[in-house]
Amino acid sequence: MARQVFGGGARLVAALGLLVAVAAGCGGEGRPGGVSPSGGRLGLPARGVALTGAGATFPYPLYSRWFEEYSRLVPGADINYQSIGSGGGIKQITEGTVDFGASDAPLSDEQLAKAPDLVHIPTVAGAEAIVYNLPEVKERLKFTPAVIAGIYLGKIKSWDDPALREANPGVALPARPITVVHRSDGSGTTYIFTHYLSKASPEWKEKVGFGTSVNWPVGLGGKGNEGVAGVVRQTPGSIGYVELAYAVQNRMTYGLVRNRAGKFVEPTLRGTTAAMASVAGSMPEDLRATFTDAPGEDAYPIAGFTYILLHREQRDKEKAETLVNFLWWAVHDGQAYAEELLYAPLAPEVVKRVEEKLLAITYRGTPVLERKG
Repeated sequence: MARQVFGGGARLVAALGLLVAVAAGCGGEGRPGGVSPSGGRLGLPARGVALTGAGATFPYPLYSRWFEEYSRLVPGADINYQSIGSGGGIKQITEGTVDFGASDAPLSDEQLAKAPDLVHIPTVAGAEAIVYNLPEVKERLKFTPAVIAGIYLGKIKSWDDPALREANPGVALPARPITVVHRSDGSGTTYIFTHYLSKASPEWKEKVGFGTSVNWPVGLGGKGNEGVAGVVRQTPGSIGYVELAYAVQNRMTYGLVRNRAGKFVEPTLRGTTAAMASVAGSMPEDLRATFTDAPGEDAYPIAGFTYILLHREQRDKEKAETLVNFLWWAVHDGQAYAEELLYAPLAPEVVKRVEEKLLAITYRGTPVLERKG
C-alpha cells in the first residue's frame, strides 16, 4: 500500500523538542514516526532504515542540517551523505551504488541516456560568491563579466589591470599577481560558474565552454567548495568561486558582480530568489533548468538549483518510503532551514512541480506516496 502524504508547505513553527515529541508519540506501537506540521506523514518501518547518498558539496551545509533534523523527527531514519562533488554523485547514482545522488548540474542528455529513469528533484537554490584574498584592499571589489572571464582565461594577470581599475574607480589596487583558483573535481559549482561565463562572455563560450569539468586555461585546483575556500584563504592575491555559505562561514571577502541589467549586486538570498523567478513558472517537464545571468535588476547572475537524483522505479520498498517521505518533508517543512544557511527556498511554483515528481516515484509499479486531499 502506498504511504499517504497530506497538505503542503507550512514551515516548522514549533520548538524542536515539541517536534521530536510529536514524531515519537504519533507513530503507533512498533512504528516510529509521526506527522510533520505541514501534515506530511513521517512514518517508517518498525526497524531503522539506512540510506546512502553522495554528490554535491554546494548544498552540504543545508543537507547536513536536514539529515540531522529529520532523524530527530523520525527516529530510525539514518541518512549518510558523502560530499564528494556533483560528478561523483552523478557517477554513483548512475551505477546504482547509492540510494540517491546530488548535483548542482542537471544531467546532460548523454548522461540521462545512461540512466533514463533518473528523476531531478530541485531542493533549494543557491548563489556562488567570487571570493578573493587582498588584505591591503578594504573596499568591496566589483567584477564585470569581462573581468571574471579575463581572469579565468589568464588574460588579466594582475590586480591593478586597467579593466579592474575601470570597474573599481577610486580603489587603490595593488600590483600583485592574481592567483586563479578553481575546482579540481567534477563539480556542479563549476557547472554553474562556467555556464554563467558562457552566457556572459562570448570568448569564454568559444574557448572553454561549460560543464562539471572543463579544461581550465590557468589556475590551481581545490577539491570541493571547502578546498577552493581553503586555497583562497591561504593564498594572498588569489581569487576563486564558492557557494555563498562557504564564503560566509569562512569569513571570506567576496565581490559584487555586474548583472545583465548592468547593476553590481551581491550574492544574496534576495538576488538568488529574483534569478530563480525567471524560470520558476516555465520549467521543463523533467525540471532540468538553469537561471544563470538571469534578467532583472535584483537578479544575482551566478546562481542555480541544486538537485537530488533518484530512480523513478525503486528496488527496495522501505528505502523508497524513507527517501521519498524525506524529500517531501525537505521541499516543504525543510525549506524553513534554508535561509539561515544562506540558500533560497524553492518558489511555490517549483514546489508544486516537485510534488508531481515525488508522487510519480514507484515501487513495483505502485506509487510510493499517495496524496490525499
